[in-house]
Amino acid sequence: MPLSEKFNGLELPASADFHVHLRDGAMMEAVVPTIRAGGVDTVYVMPNLVPPITSSAAALAYKQRLQAQDKSINYLMTLYLHDSIIPAAIRGAKAQGIVGIKSYPAGVTTNSASGVYSYEPFYPVFKKMEEEGLVLNLHGECPSDCSKDITVLNAESSFLPTLKDLHAKFPKLKIVLEHCTTAAAVAAVNECGPNVVGTITAHHLFLTIDDWADDPFSYCKPVAKLPSDREALIKAAITSTGKFFLGTDSAPHDISAKKGGKGKTAAGVFTQPYATQLVLSAFELAITRGVITSSQVSADLLRGFLGGFGRKFYGIAESMEKIVLTKGTETVGEAFMGNGIEVVPFRKGLATWSVSWKK
Repeated sequence: MPLSEKFNGLELPASADFHVHLRDGAMMEAVVPTIRAGGVDTVYVMPNLVPPITSSAAALAYKQRLQAQDKSINYLMTLYLHDSIIPAAIRGAKAQGIVGIKSYPAGVTTNSASGVYSYEPFYPVFKKMEEEGLVLNLHGECPSDCSKDITVLNAESSFLPTLKDLHAKFPKLKIVLEHCTTAAAVAAVNECGPNVVGTITAHHLFLTIDDWADDPFSYCKPVAKLPSDREALIKAAITSTGKFFLGTDSAPHDISAKKGGKGKTAAGVFTQPYATQLVLSAFELAITRGVITSSQVSADLLRGFLGGFGRKFYGIAESMEKIVLTKGTETVGEAFMGNGIEVVPFRKGLATWSVSWKK
């Protein structure tokens, strides 16, 4: 049975997106109102603002700015792993509601200039995080380095030994390998213990190298890889019992930063308004390609991947709000605008599922 018949009218708990970029200022004002459009009521907020969020006070101030845009969303706040973060600050961060600390290797992606060059200096911080129950969120790439034969295509696979080493040194530390893009990353997460999980974006369930090579609106970091990697992500998503769950890595950029011509094209794909819908569309296409079957995509799997697994990992209660899936004639919008901002969404103009909120 096609998913459009199988799940048309399906009621689910509101989705939870465990990796989002909501920016600040005018861009924040433009994108925060799109969160609920994607069927999401809980978001795990990335801290790579300029300057980065490196203190609990800054994180809570940022949360207030987000709540001023939409107070109905549960914003889970994080800190940016930085030299200024010391072990003594971890207990206070936990007490003030900070959920995790995000690591960016220096220079690999948007607003990562203040990122990490070596993890060893942070071992005392990781030890304290392990004790206090804070999560370590890893952008799992090594910086490109021609002398080491590392480029965007093997940056993630080059990082995986670091993931395993950190897990071995801190086995009780909860670690998330964010936005997995390769079959090797899926295997690495599965090889680690239960404290290590991975997030999978909506866009990586669609993309391969050929898609972003000539389309700036499909270009993100980490970049999409081979068709076999995409299919490994699809299979990881539909067989997950908690090791993998949704983190869209939705990353809005103004259209001027995506057109190029004035420096490098900004890395980031904007999926926030269609977070839930895109996952269903990706599964449909995978069924068409013969990668999976309709019978493998169950309502229970959707409940887990779209929020349940992540909520369990982070210790967050299931949402009391409900969404309803339908498949009709809706298409992805051409652009989202506000305060001089124009953000082009992923798969603009293409057919998508619809989400409504149960009253």
